[in-house]
Amino acid sequence: MGDAPRTSSDRFYNDLAPFQRFDEFTAFEAYAPVPEDWVVMIADVEGSTRAIEAGNYKAVNMVGAASITAVLNTRGDVDIPFVFGGDGGTLVVPGALRAAASEALLRLQAASQDLFGLSLRVGAVPVAGLRTQGHDVRVRKYELSPRNYLAMFAGGGIERADALLKDDAPGVRLSRGDGDPPGEPDLEGLSCRWEPLTPKNGKMMTLMVQGRDARTEGKLLGAVLAAIAEILGEPLPAHAPASRHSMRFRWPPRGLRLEALASKGKASFAKAYRKALISSLIQYVIERFDLKAGDYDAPVYREELRANTDFRKYDGMFRAVLDVSPEQAARIERYLEDEYRAGRLVYGLQLADTALMTCLVFNLAQSEHVHFVDGAEGGFAMAARGFKARLAEAQGESPGTATKNNL
Repeated sequence: MGDAPRTSSDRFYNDLAPFQRFDEFTAFEAYAPVPEDWVVMIADVEGSTRAIEAGNYKAVNMVGAASITAVLNTRGDVDIPFVFGGDGGTLVVPGALRAAASEALLRLQAASQDLFGLSLRVGAVPVAGLRTQGHDVRVRKYELSPRNYLAMFAGGGIERADALLKDDAPGVRLSRGDGDPPGEPDLEGLSCRWEPLTPKNGKMMTLMVQGRDARTEGKLLGAVLAAIAEILGEPLPAHAPASRHSMRFRWPPRGLRLEALASKGKASFAKAYRKALISSLIQYVIERFDLKAGDYDAPVYREELRANTDFRKYDGMFRAVLDVSPEQAARIERYLEDEYRAGRLVYGLQLADTALMTCLVFNLAQSEHVHFVDGAEGGFAMAARGFKARLAEAQGESPGTATKNNL
């Protein structure tokens, strides 16, 4: 399956100027339109709620992160915007990379069922097609640290693409024709070695908030951020889930089996597990004694890791995972409920005893690594249930209508 010829738009995201202050994401006029020939690629774990309720939430997170990893490993020197959703991932790729990205997701789809027992639906929606339906795809590039970025999406196109996949709209789902079986997905760089993050304040709160009026959403979300910071008594980064208190590395890591499954390729699981076991033992010793070995400098890496988590983001709604006290959680929920009853926003939240972190390391020597965070026990997927129920209530629909596609 060959790629299309490269076009002048392929380096659009490479060339996009980043912003450094997170609260500037609310300046929606600054979002740049994604080129017409780009494509939204989506992956979503089917039946994620059931899998989470059965205790498989770490595997769900792993597959969601793997969907991003598999596509990024096809990109060469082309930067691609992406967002992690807990039980799936979304990327926007140049048309020239559509074939390679589709093949990567189809390979992961086949491997997900075989390795993790999770069904994955994957799809592609052209940006041009979304615009003809009245949904735009606009993006900004938030700089976590030098060479590490998170994409912020606006315009409604990402949400629409996700809905089209879940509704099984014609022409959206990717499928493989008859012929040779798929190869193995390339998941190099994906790992999950850190222990679940234990909050210093008592709870990990997974939160999603969306304004009811697109014309005033920037102002509304700015007010939401300010109100939450006031309740917390300090800026949101002080309540990030990855902190000196919460980060623990044990050996062998609890997530090592999942890492070995994801990375084994054509090798046997036993061989992949032995390799991961030895590698993680070396990492454990380096972490335990704050050593430096090659490109891995334990104190520096931990500091970079804390800076490079996606604990707050915007993809059509504000999402965050925060380390809060039970009293702070209750106050935040009361504030959001009051705003919801006033018709200004819709929200969903979930509380858990820990948060999970899945790591994607591009180039350790260049300090290029990003870390996906989700609340334990299904964080974003569980918060989405409350969000969809409130949205259905606000729109006068049956709650089952809003939630059926995620169950």
